[in-house]
Amino acid sequence: MNLFFPKICEACNNVLADNELVVCIKCRHQLPVTNFHFDNSEAVKKIVYGRVKLQNATALLHFSKKGIVQQLLHNLKYRGHQQISEFFGKWLGTELSTIAAYDAIDVVVPVPLYSTKLRKRGYNQVDKFGREIAKILNAEYNDTILIKTKPTKTKVFEGRLSRWNDDGAVFAISENKSLCGKHILLVDDIITTGATVEACATELLKIDNIKLSLVTMAIAD
Repeated sequence: MNLFFPKICEACNNVLADNELVVCIKCRHQLPVTNFHFDNSEAVKKIVYGRVKLQNATALLHFSKKGIVQQLLHNLKYRGHQQISEFFGKWLGTELSTIAAYDAIDVVVPVPLYSTKLRKRGYNQVDKFGREIAKILNAEYNDTILIKTKPTKTKVFEGRLSRWNDDGAVFAISENKSLCGKHILLVDDIITTGATVEACATELLKIDNIKLSLVTMAIAD
């Protein structure tokens, strides 16, 4: 099969060696890792400071326009390459498992897609990311508690002011009892202004006595 349909690097499109998965070794070394969770950086928490109380927050990679991370996320979101989501989940989950602050995660919850977009795309791009993290952290994975009630547009490169409140009141929780007292880890693909995180957190924090943390694949520079 590899002779006729070789596995290629999702970043550079070169053929992968037998010991390489998803991204070749050369490209992996070029990925702009943040190391936020190792450095106790509060860069992600500062984005939503004063709006959302997060216990812990981190992002795996830096995202820049026309950069290698944009190529990977484009392949994931628009070309159906879900192995990228799984790859990032195993990578970040393994790193978080070594950090005491993430030991107490009870439930991993993905930022949901609107139903129409989910049917059209066929998958949520953060699903495998979240499932792998949950598996490694021995946590439950719950993709039904948080729902998106109306569509929004992709806003990665819109101006900051145009994005404020764009995600307001577009999320809801399906019920508020099963996760009472839990430490919830919200997962998403990228954080920009934090509007989506704030909207999701506003709903999740309606659940009694929860703690909320956040991890994303990337943070926009």
